[in-house]
Amino acid sequence: MPKDSHQRAAEFHDLAAHAHRSAAVHHGKEDHQTGHEHSRQALEHSARAYEFAQEAHKKSKAAAGKKE
Repeated sequence: MPKDSHQRAAEFHDLAAHAHRSAAVHHGKEDHQTGHEHSRQALEHSARAYEFAQEAHKKSKAAAGKKE
């Protein structure tokens, strides 16, 4: 189901955004170790969001009968 992939991609985009905001807060408080950890998590979540978005895109094209 393309909808499932789109939903998972959206969830990871939200997680990445939250991790980026948390990293910014910690960096602003000079808590760089925690800030770096949140930045790392944000990057991981962004990568997963991209993977799910790509999968959703492929499934949507397939459902519409289009070639890649």
